[in-house]
Amino acid sequence: MPMHNKKFLVGLIGADIQMSKSPALHETEGRRQGLDYRYELLDFAERGLPASALPDLLDEAEQRGFAGSNITHPCKQTVIAHLSRLSEDAEMLGAVNTVVFRNGERIGHNTDWYGFYENFQRGLPDVAKSHAVLLGAGGAGVAVAHAAIKLGIERLSIFDQDSKRAETLAPQLNDRFSRDCARATTDVGSALRSADGLIHATPTGMKSHPGLPIDAEWLLPRHWVADIVYMPLVTELLALAEGKGCRTLRGGGMTVYQAAAAFELFTGIAPDADRMSLHFTDLCRLSA
Repeated sequence: MPMHNKKFLVGLIGADIQMSKSPALHETEGRRQGLDYRYELLDFAERGLPASALPDLLDEAEQRGFAGSNITHPCKQTVIAHLSRLSEDAEMLGAVNTVVFRNGERIGHNTDWYGFYENFQRGLPDVAKSHAVLLGAGGAGVAVAHAAIKLGIERLSIFDQDSKRAETLAPQLNDRFSRDCARATTDVGSALRSADGLIHATPTGMKSHPGLPIDAEWLLPRHWVADIVYMPLVTELLALAEGKGCRTLRGGGMTVYQAAAAFELFTGIAPDADRMSLHFTDLCRLSA
């Protein structure tokens, strides 16, 4: 076991996060790296606070000596106004899921896009990528959209309940990748008729937001389906897709790989991502 003899206090800021596996995932890897590593949840819902209390939770984390904090729903975009500066990825994506406190600065990073990219590469490496539909253009959606184009998806149809978010994201992707690779859509059913796959990046399907994000009949056996929700690991969407014979990708892998990248940002130490993945699988099995 490496012996670094260092202490790290980190956390997660978000709403309805008491079931998060991040504390166990991070703390176990920290212990295996020989660190005194503690991961706390700063949960708006558990504290009875609105999301507008984000500045207070950031202040608390900084004042208590946190090395950093992960950021989740609903703060991945609103947190930016409270940071000193952004990494290149976070600035490009306009979303932050990791904040590092260092030398009096709050530095925003985005490891979500890498988490989705790595999970997809490992889980669905050989699927058709001519056209995919993305549900969700919020903080997670912008990162997933970026990863999707980098993965080689030729055309991405983007839907969001707030149509302005999809209409903003599509031209940003087209400019970033210098080609006509994305468009906003208001008709998911129609878009899926010509799509190879579906990427789901909204809170729907979480234990606190149960349900299906699409009409069941829109999904066909030829579609592949990638979900970023991991609590539960098999969402209603994935259960539907698997029942129809679709190839699927669970959200747990994205969680692991973004967590591994965040761990390194917090500590400066590269974790064992494969070991973290095995541990995550065990955690899910125990909580099933």
